[in-house]
Amino acid sequence: MSECYFRRTSENTYESTDFTRSNWTPEIQHGSPPLALLTKSIEEHLDGSGLRVGRLTLDILGAIPVAPVRVQTSVPRPGKRIALVAAEMATLDAPDRPVARVTAWALATSDTAAGASDRFPPLADTDDEPLPDYWWNAPGYLESVDWRRQQDDAGARVFWLRPRVGLVDDEPTTGLQRLTMVVDSANGIGSALNPDEYIFMNTDTALHLHRLPTGDEFAVRARGSIGPDGIGVTTAEIFDRTGFVGTSAQTLLVQKR
Repeated sequence: MSECYFRRTSENTYESTDFTRSNWTPEIQHGSPPLALLTKSIEEHLDGSGLRVGRLTLDILGAIPVAPVRVQTSVPRPGKRIALVAAEMATLDAPDRPVARVTAWALATSDTAAGASDRFPPLADTDDEPLPDYWWNAPGYLESVDWRRQQDDAGARVFWLRPRVGLVDDEPTTGLQRLTMVVDSANGIGSALNPDEYIFMNTDTALHLHRLPTGDEFAVRARGSIGPDGIGVTTAEIFDRTGFVGTSAQTLLVQKR
């Protein structure tokens, strides 16, 4: 059995592995593994419906412990052309108190190839740059991803990311699930502050996709902006090896250490 973020223990319960551990503190999970697991649940619910995900939003509702978890999926807004699907994660010790929620707008697909366009050209490889001095040797989630920093682009930091482990046991993963296994890292990539001096934890990750990602390696071109009153925002453009696939945005709680 391969290394992974979660071990399935029943149809909708999972054991969280050490690879989910956050770089902020090892007692809680990094945002990407829960986002990916809840995305998997949503995609499995949509299978065969003719709908595909156009937007995913992760809301972190509390500290997500590295512990056994349960996932439940619902459809707050059903529809044949547009549906809102939600998946929630809770610990087995507190099943009535969700710690994370992902909502997805799923839309009917049709042939629009003649009008397809990208906002940005494909992102080319450059020589790898040294990683920042902070974080990148922290055990847990950071060990599960291949990080390649590229030359900064017009004020943004650029990283190519590839998951080194699976999502759930040896179960197959889609391109979207592989992207969600890394995209929550945009906050760290585009950080405008030194984490030795400030905490800047994201409360959410909103991902908008005009097409589904492919492959297992993704580029994140991220920028962070910090306000004067303890609130910040990180925005990013997301690429796969064939080109631009969408954008992400995160709200940040910023505090001096």
